[in-house]
Amino acid sequence: MSNTASGLPIGRGLLYLIIAGVAWGTAGAAASLVYRAGDMGPVALSFWRCAAGLALLLAVRLLRPRAATPVREPLGRRALRTGVAGLCLAVFQTAYFAAVSATGLAVATVVTLGAGPVLIALGARLTLAERLGRGGAVAVVGALAGLGVLVLGDGGAAVRPVGVLLALLSAAGYSVMTLLTRRWGRGGEGDATRTTAGVFAVTSLCLLPFALAEGLLPHTEEPGRLLLLLLYVGAVPTALAYGLYFAGAAVVRSATVSVIMLLEPVSAALLAVVLLGEHLTAATLAGTLLMLGSVAGLAVAEVRGARTAGEAATAV
Repeated sequence: MSNTASGLPIGRGLLYLIIAGVAWGTAGAAASLVYRAGDMGPVALSFWRCAAGLALLLAVRLLRPRAATPVREPLGRRALRTGVAGLCLAVFQTAYFAAVSATGLAVATVVTLGAGPVLIALGARLTLAERLGRGGAVAVVGALAGLGVLVLGDGGAAVRPVGVLLALLSAAGYSVMTLLTRRWGRGGEGDATRTTAGVFAVTSLCLLPFALAEGLLPHTEEPGRLLLLLLYVGAVPTALAYGLYFAGAAVVRSATVSVIMLLEPVSAALLAVVLLGEHLTAATLAGTLLMLGSVAGLAVAEVRGARTAGEAATAV
């Protein structure tokens, strides 16, 4: 089945989101390698991530043939929604980095990614009339439990109120961006590549003054390695992942999107075990299984719901 506004099949939208979540999970390991290669700070890294992603997306748009969009959107409305999404992405990324600094990676990750599905489910019910349903609620609870086990399973996390507030601010930025993307998708407005490029342009402008204050150009003894790492961060977990995210989030229910994006910490944890030599703990395994089961359950429910709606529309 496909979304009537954009023409993207629901199954393909789910696949796009799964790939995006897995790709996002590689960003943490790449960022760790960037920090080892020089003295680049987190805000500067976030700026270069978006700027590199923007450059790559613009190159893709120049090289590929132009596709007609389902709806020709007025310039003012396009600028407004791109600006809001770019601002939300800047808040999401910057507040998360600040939360990590204030209260640690584990707590910041749990609060940001854990609050996201709850805020999105409530927002989707109030603004988009999307019902989560009993099965969806169980899947969300299971995913959040898996997230807690995965990230906090080894203990030792310190909770600081300022860091928690920053993490909630990050979750709010992510939630608004997801809900607006879903609303725009219902209207079939624009294409994912143009939307993502516009969002990256706004986010880069928002982050530039803070990156300049932090130090835009790092000192490094390995400029070639650092450049390759920045290109990877800009290409895979940014240009590719966000392009797929905006395309998939436009056609898949918002609550389902938020749970599928929890694949990010799963991907990061597995990458740490496979490539960085970290031990596979019982908490990592249990949390991963809980979250993967929840994602699979919601994905199946999403496809079945779309198929049922399509059959009902055909019958009418």
